[in-house]
Amino acid sequence: MKNIKYILALVAVVLFAAQTKAQHTISGYFMDGYMYRHEINPAIGNQQNYISSPILGNLNLGLRGNLNLKDFIYVKNGKTTTFLNPSVSSSEFLGNIEDKNNLHFDANIQIMSAGFKAFGGYNTIGVNFRSNIYTMLPKGLFQFAKEGLTNKCYDISDFGMHANSYAEIALGHSRNINEKLRVGASLKYLIGIANIDAEFNKAQLNLDENGWDVTTNAQIQANVKGLTYETEISENTGKPYVNGAEIDGFGIAGSGFAVDLGAEYKLNDSWKFGVAILDLGFISWKNNVVATTNGDKTFSTNDYKFSFEENNENNFEDEIERLSDGLVGLYELENAGDQGKRKKSLASTLNLAVEYTMPFYDRLSVGLINTTRFMEDYTWTDFRLSANVAPLKWFSANVNAATGTYGFAWGWMINFHPNGYNLFVGMDQVLGKVTEEFVPLSSNASINIGMNIPF
Repeated sequence: MKNIKYILALVAVVLFAAQTKAQHTISGYFMDGYMYRHEINPAIGNQQNYISSPILGNLNLGLRGNLNLKDFIYVKNGKTTTFLNPSVSSSEFLGNIEDKNNLHFDANIQIMSAGFKAFGGYNTIGVNFRSNIYTMLPKGLFQFAKEGLTNKCYDISDFGMHANSYAEIALGHSRNINEKLRVGASLKYLIGIANIDAEFNKAQLNLDENGWDVTTNAQIQANVKGLTYETEISENTGKPYVNGAEIDGFGIAGSGFAVDLGAEYKLNDSWKFGVAILDLGFISWKNNVVATTNGDKTFSTNDYKFSFEENNENNFEDEIERLSDGLVGLYELENAGDQGKRKKSLASTLNLAVEYTMPFYDRLSVGLINTTRFMEDYTWTDFRLSANVAPLKWFSANVNAATGTYGFAWGWMINFHPNGYNLFVGMDQVLGKVTEEFVPLSSNASINIGMNIPF
């Protein structure tokens, strides 16, 4: 496991490296022949049985957030540099940064999936590996990194991260209650791999003639089998503080259960409504290893200084290192040891949908879906309007537009589903400009592809 200083430098790692996110593709909700609508609403059943291609049945790569790489890199005198370069003014850089900045990554790596008609309805089986990272990055963090000793006071509050990884085995079933109403549910057994909750609630720095007066309040809870914290003696307090962590071995760190619930109501030949709540459940984590300041902690230090020399100005790794080195000891967390078990709820998702089929051409429809992910300070919502067409039995497509927590986006999907073969490609977020290394300059982009065998 990386040192805790790399948690504090998470934004740099995220924005200067390609990241992966896989989730349910909302663009496919109203799509004929899209095999995975049951993952968005478990009440939806397919017309055919299917089995997924291993790993490639439903692969989605992308980014989501309101903090963009383009806000951190600049072209000065014909050269690419970062926001730390002295030629980039504080007002130029900080004018692009929000007071609170979120970055979200949801990985749902499908190992296998299958669906079949039986037991009076439609049934699904899925084995997935899921990993979620949510970060909250305050503007004060970037102000401190950029301005260094130029200001006397800095407030780095409400900095946090939640991350967890687990495997799930899901069994789903949906059926018609009558001609208008269809319901469905999916039961999931969860195997916990790792969980981290880092809450850096306060870091107030005041500069006087002898250095910084620092007041901090923070806590990290980590549930990873075999994890222990590393410590060193503080020059400020003379007491040991956490400066890293290591893992001895690997294994199951917890277990739990979850359920997806959904319903679909067909009012008439034109109007259809859907509602679903996903991931209602929890994981009971073992070995909750805690590092904490034990409330507010105050000390004085002269450690936090940043070098802005222009040598290696294009070397991102060195600049990240300077940023993280300046923050590693800021909170001086004490090792509180293993606090036993704790129960943690999953981030749940609510989907509300309505679809209108055109009376003059029943292969054309317009749909609106609202998706809201509930995760305390990291909650986000998205409204997506979609135009859908299925002119042939083996081909369907749509284009859509979305707006919400992370601004405006365009999406699309095409789906080929002849007998015995299914291929879909789409984007919830159209890929914009990229760097030479093909890293998106915006933190909102995705591409989704899948290959399955219907029968």
